[in-house]
Amino acid sequence: MAQTTSRSPVVPPAKRPEGQWAFDQREPLNANEALKQQDDGLNVRRRIETVYAREGFASIPGDDLRGRMRWWGLYTQRRPGIDGGRTATLEPHELEDEYFMLRVRCDGGTLNLRQLRTIAGVSQEFGRGTADITDRQNIQLHWIRIEDVPEIWRRLESVGLSTQEACGDVPRVIIGSPVAGVAADEIIDGTPAIEAIRDRYIGDPAYSNLPRKFKTAISGSPHQDVAHEINDVAFVGVAHPELGPGFDLWVGGALSTNPMLGKRLGAFVTLEQVPEVWSGVVGIFRDYGYRRLRTRARLKFLLADWGTEVFRQVLETEYLGRALPDGPEPPPPPTGSRDHVGVHPQKDGRFYVGAAPAVGRVSGPVLTALADLVEEAGSDRVQLTTEQKLVVLDVDAPRVDALVDGLESLGLRVRTASTFRRGTMACTGIEFCKLAIVETKGRATALVGELERRLPTFDQPITINVNGCPNSCARIQTADIGLKGVLAGDEEGYQVHLGGGLGLTSGLGRTLRGLRVPSSELPDYVERVTRRFDEQRQPGELFAQWAHRADEADLR
Repeated sequence: MAQTTSRSPVVPPAKRPEGQWAFDQREPLNANEALKQQDDGLNVRRRIETVYAREGFASIPGDDLRGRMRWWGLYTQRRPGIDGGRTATLEPHELEDEYFMLRVRCDGGTLNLRQLRTIAGVSQEFGRGTADITDRQNIQLHWIRIEDVPEIWRRLESVGLSTQEACGDVPRVIIGSPVAGVAADEIIDGTPAIEAIRDRYIGDPAYSNLPRKFKTAISGSPHQDVAHEINDVAFVGVAHPELGPGFDLWVGGALSTNPMLGKRLGAFVTLEQVPEVWSGVVGIFRDYGYRRLRTRARLKFLLADWGTEVFRQVLETEYLGRALPDGPEPPPPPTGSRDHVGVHPQKDGRFYVGAAPAVGRVSGPVLTALADLVEEAGSDRVQLTTEQKLVVLDVDAPRVDALVDGLESLGLRVRTASTFRRGTMACTGIEFCKLAIVETKGRATALVGELERRLPTFDQPITINVNGCPNSCARIQTADIGLKGVLAGDEEGYQVHLGGGLGLTSGLGRTLRGLRVPSSELPDYVERVTRRFDEQRQPGELFAQWAHRADEADLR
């Protein structure tokens, strides 16, 4: 760990005090930093269990309600009936309902049958049947009462699940390949590193007060299926010509209102070294990260100021105490979709089956029925994906068809999943989120249905990401068609980003000046742009490539 009260020999402090602990800038520079200095967010659990759950919602003070409770996966949800035009005008207590969203972290996206049934039971008993798969492999429940939280924790923890550090200025869920350990073309299985980081560091007070949230991705899949370019730290599977399979180290990716893609440090990391290197990168963020302004309190801003060479030098000299070997960059991923939907062979002769719910929306009853199907198929493993999809592992060949039929009957499409269903995802939106301006889940689901009706033969891969506000929880800047919620006159609408992508088309989308599509015109607009792409694309050309060369008139 760095000596956080002495000046670094490598880098000077920022030109103005930014709250960098490495330079003894410990005086809180905003209310959030003061809140964290007064009491670690992890400590709120005791108060939830002994006071708030017994005395009710009204007993929760604001600092815990809108701050520290996030360290245990709890956000107040939006009060019903408040339109998007009032989002920015109301005070937090006017926007929030006396119910919570509860985020269950599923590191690596992994769930066994007991865990799946437990989440389903919690959803039905305490969450009005709600359940959403997020694009970070979590499951989110809604309508949770504070009185029920201790019992929910008891049930989740009895099967090895947790909500600890699912939100807050902490290391969030660690995302991983949903087909880790079973895919025939895998470079390396990152699961042991994910489990080691979770077991060693999640809940450790040494990492529970970061400048802001910290996101991690680890995947040894050649399909690069964890959106590594937009994580604070990512370990991407590569084969070193001398050292064998391992990981290429990336840092500093994040989206929101100031999107930046992650950068390679050029360093090779073995599987065994991943937890230590991860700890070093998080330590740099904790000690050198900017805490003065929340809008600059992400690792991407520090990396932008330092550059990759300085960042790697600080990591190696101050945190690891040794140099990392140089390594190769990841090869381009294979063409085609990387959502794992469909039936695919495993390296052990069995199969994995990927299914697409509509924009990640499932429910307690659906999860219960899913667990029954998985058990009937002889499996005990369900994986969540970063595309709001799910994958059933370890299915013997004779049981595949019955499982597929059962999934399809639940609305979890496998063989009948259109390119639009496979490629569309949405954030929570105005239904529950206090930051949202527009509705997302229902509108994105309706959009998929319209596109399937209007373009039944369209089969090119395309991503359509729908976001309720500028914060980009649904990754709008890296979608073929990214839709950011705005007000279009008196109607909800969307600002359009076109041609973003990850993997083969890694880059940020193109924004067309003045283009805001009212929600009522959204199917017409997306159909129009999609048809033009289909008419104008060159052989093998992807939507993102076309969108960056197309005339602006063809994108409107």
